[in-house]
Amino acid sequence: MAESPLSGVNVVLVMAYGSLGLREEIDARLSKVQEIRFEPRLLSEEDDRLRHGTQFSCYNYLYRMKALDAIRDSGIPLQEMGRNPNAITGRSFRNWLLDLRNSHSLIKSSRSTLIDNLLEGYDSARHGTGVFGEAEYMKYQDALNELADVVKAYSSTTSLDQHHQSAAKDLMGSPARSTPSTIQVTYLPSTSQRSKRPKHFLELKNFKDNYNTLESTM
Repeated sequence: MAESPLSGVNVVLVMAYGSLGLREEIDARLSKVQEIRFEPRLLSEEDDRLRHGTQFSCYNYLYRMKALDAIRDSGIPLQEMGRNPNAITGRSFRNWLLDLRNSHSLIKSSRSTLIDNLLEGYDSARHGTGVFGEAEYMKYQDALNELADVVKAYSSTTSLDQHHQSAAKDLMGSPARSTPSTIQVTYLPSTSQRSKRPKHFLELKNFKDNYNTLESTM
């Protein structure tokens, strides 16, 4: 009989009463989930099961998958909006929507309904147990497209404003004053001046040279 993977209940029991080594192994494996950098598409672009516009309940799961893939296809610049999620269709996307609705200046009171509709469609597609067919998907897709247009327009405007501010700063900034170069002239003593050095100076130099020679031979 093949060994079945641990269920959620078994993992909880092991974490509570299991050995330290096994608990550390589970912690290490769970922590790797936060490092996932790749999230595959749920529905292939070549899948033609939804091209006929059917509303059969047996295809609800396909519309749910398509709704999650639509987040990536929307082109929303999440990184420029202050979030760099590892998996954009998971909890990070929902938290980003909540932050956008509650604190970002981009979303005014008139657009809070847009976020609410998108959150409702997202929760229904990902976690809901009711019907999520073509009509529900199209409503969700329209809200997602509208938000994507708003975010892209805000992102491009912000980048343009930053560029203009940088250019204005460069124009208004005073040019750096050039520091005049200083020419330092060193006058070397002439031959006649060198010959006029005190005699005791030459004697001291000869003594030092002789001492160094003696020390090196010892």
